[in-house]
Amino acid sequence: MQHDHTGNHRMTRAEQRRRNRRWRRGATAAVGLAVCLATAPFGHAVDGTRQQAPEAKHPATGANWTSRDATAYWTAERMAAAAPTGPHARTSALAAKSAPDSATRSASARHFDGIPSIGVLFSVDGDARAHHCTASVVHSPHGNLILTAGHCHPGTRAAFVPQYRSGATTQPYGVWAIDDTFAYPGRGTSGDGADLDFAFATVAPDDDGRRVEDVTGGNTLGPTPGYSNDVTVIGYPNVRNDPQDRAVRCATRTSRLSGTRQLRMDCGGFYGGTSGSPWLSDYDEDSRTGRVIGLIGGLNGGGPKGPDNDRTSYSPYFGTKILSLYARATKG
Repeated sequence: MQHDHTGNHRMTRAEQRRRNRRWRRGATAAVGLAVCLATAPFGHAVDGTRQQAPEAKHPATGANWTSRDATAYWTAERMAAAAPTGPHARTSALAAKSAPDSATRSASARHFDGIPSIGVLFSVDGDARAHHCTASVVHSPHGNLILTAGHCHPGTRAAFVPQYRSGATTQPYGVWAIDDTFAYPGRGTSGDGADLDFAFATVAPDDDGRRVEDVTGGNTLGPTPGYSNDVTVIGYPNVRNDPQDRAVRCATRTSRLSGTRQLRMDCGGFYGGTSGSPWLSDYDEDSRTGRVIGLIGGLNGGGPKGPDNDRTSYSPYFGTKILSLYARATKG
């Protein structure tokens, strides 16, 4: 599955060293919070990953990019114009998930209207103009945190649109400006980096000063309790791969991805655009929230190469690494 972006600015080594020094000054508090969160067993799923400090990155939006600006910029017309309808949209070195013909399309995942705590990411860097990934609101002390895949780099004029409605004049839960992102610099979609393919982002308050979690509710972040779990997976394929341009959901069971520290689930319909889709355990139909124990990402960007790859999706195992990153993202 492929949802990479190529528009992010690369940091110099000097900038990276300065950023790492700033992070280390807050490391003691971050580790303390991670330990408090880590109350369930992690197994050995993340034992082999390299020791790396989380990285905070600022999208190239300028300090004054607000949710009012995001709402004004990402109009229904601009969202529609950003959709990748041409043959050259969203290409990269990874294997792209593309929709098979109708004779082979899996019917496992079903379209529905979505839920408030899950939405899409928009930005304007390069070919990343369309809603290119899925993100979910995660409960946090400041009520402003979302979670997505690590390869879903938010870029210029980045915005989060919860419970996205294609073509709607007004989005039901607004358009929220992304201000900071938090990810490991060694994240990737192969090797050890695939085990770190997750990221957090903070969003600015809306015009009334409300926090996103106050408006949409939020899912709790939890360590992956093991390789076998019952989960509900919700995501947004982009319109190039799914002309309905609506959310899809699937209730399924996870297992271990052979030869890796990652999870897999088998359910069709998770095409390009679903990177970052949360894997929710204990999903409650009344509150429409659950506990996030995984997300579409990891090896190859979250799925196998080849035809019909929408039918199988991968997730990094959530252990001490993601909890430490959460501690960093919620600090301050």
